[in-house]
Amino acid sequence: MGLGAFIARRIAALAATLLATSFIVFGAVYLAPGSPLDAVTGGRPLPPATLAAISHEYGFDRPFLERYWDWLTGVLHGDFGRSIVFRQQVSQLIEPRIGTTVFLVVYAAVLILLVGVALGVVSALRKGHTDTVILGATAVGTSTPSFVAAIVLISIFTLQLGWLPALGTGSGFSDELRHMTMPAVALALSGVAYVARLTRAAANDELRREHVDTARGRGIPERLVIRRHVLRNALIPITTVAGLTIASLIAGTVVVENAFALNGLGSYLVEAVGQKDIPVVQAICLILVAAFIVVNTIVDVLYAVIDPRIEIGGSGP
Repeated sequence: MGLGAFIARRIAALAATLLATSFIVFGAVYLAPGSPLDAVTGGRPLPPATLAAISHEYGFDRPFLERYWDWLTGVLHGDFGRSIVFRQQVSQLIEPRIGTTVFLVVYAAVLILLVGVALGVVSALRKGHTDTVILGATAVGTSTPSFVAAIVLISIFTLQLGWLPALGTGSGFSDELRHMTMPAVALALSGVAYVARLTRAAANDELRREHVDTARGRGIPERLVIRRHVLRNALIPITTVAGLTIASLIAGTVVVENAFALNGLGSYLVEAVGQKDIPVVQAICLILVAAFIVVNTIVDVLYAVIDPRIEIGGSGP
């Protein structure tokens, strides 16, 4: 199978997965305790005629599949419905918040890729004290939840040292970068540690292979041996873990944005759940899940680009 056909199949699978996800997201909210009508009325007792009018206005009196189809066709046109709480279009409410979440996830992803891979390579190449320190630090990092990391960072860098702001997103790129540094570090900490340990294991495995000894025996400079024969062959497991780790950051934004009072999708999701604002909850959940699926699809496609020895769509190399 050629690369173009493989990508076409992955895009088709992506579309099917997103369709199934949209159905689950739409239906799951209605399976939650309570009824959508209670969310609109706030649980207040109202006359039956008023309840019937509200149900008709929001479409609760129509069949489930009909409501899902109307919602899905609206989503495909960028219309996520109207907020129950604010009486505004959901797209208008979440659009200003998307940038904050994207900035946070990208910042954390860069930290994972750069710091995680660098620590893993250093740990694999420098045995002894350096390797022991990195292993110990990454063991602590993998077991530290993001909300604990957020508390520690705020205590040290804001309350004690006063170096970084703890709340808000700032204005302008440089100020926003300062405000988002601690949230990004808290979000990326466990991912950096995990990628570093995986990189170390993959690099150590490649360093023991015969072709590396052969390259060194031929007098090839060590930096070229590491780059061409070690890191290149270790990219597949590193890409797999890094891609899944970065995709998981999307869910982690819910905790981190609340800890640092960031006006992003994650914090708004928690707010919307508390207010039982069903259209907002559905829209944000769909966006977050769709982003996770897209990232994983991109990782699948990268396999063939990174290592042409892999037989696309086959059973193995």
